[in-house]
Amino acid sequence: MSPMAAHGQQSTEDGAHPEQRTQFADLVRRRRSELNESLTTFADKAVDPTSGTRVTRGWIHRLESGEPVTPPEVEELRALAAACQYPLETMQDAAGQQFHGVDPLVSGTSEAKAYVQKLDKLPADQRERLLRLIDTLVPPGEGEE
Repeated sequence: MSPMAAHGQQSTEDGAHPEQRTQFADLVRRRRSELNESLTTFADKAVDPTSGTRVTRGWIHRLESGEPVTPPEVEELRALAAACQYPLETMQDAAGQQFHGVDPLVSGTSEAKAYVQKLDKLPADQRERLLRLIDTLVPPGEGEE
């Protein structure tokens, strides 16, 4: 058993179990229900249009049932996005929450998220210059709670 798998099964020092996150499983289960598709029909549509990678019926069943699954790679996320008819980013956000404890950017506007996604495409020196410019317009700490 890998160290990561062993860690996920350990309980905390006070005997309580660590937080069980289910955002990704809930998203897939809910969407399959909304589409009114059987597990087999849904799995047949779970094919990455780029690589041809398929997500199996068994993996989806284990995910929806709360059984342990291997976290999906980007090809599997694209396959599930195709089956769910959702953008890849929606699947990545939910998978990040469930498997890695990473909460997506939450903002009052959709513009902020779009800006962050564009920032990732800039070289580090340009991101730094842009941050300095933003700091001149809104000093750090201003507007934060």
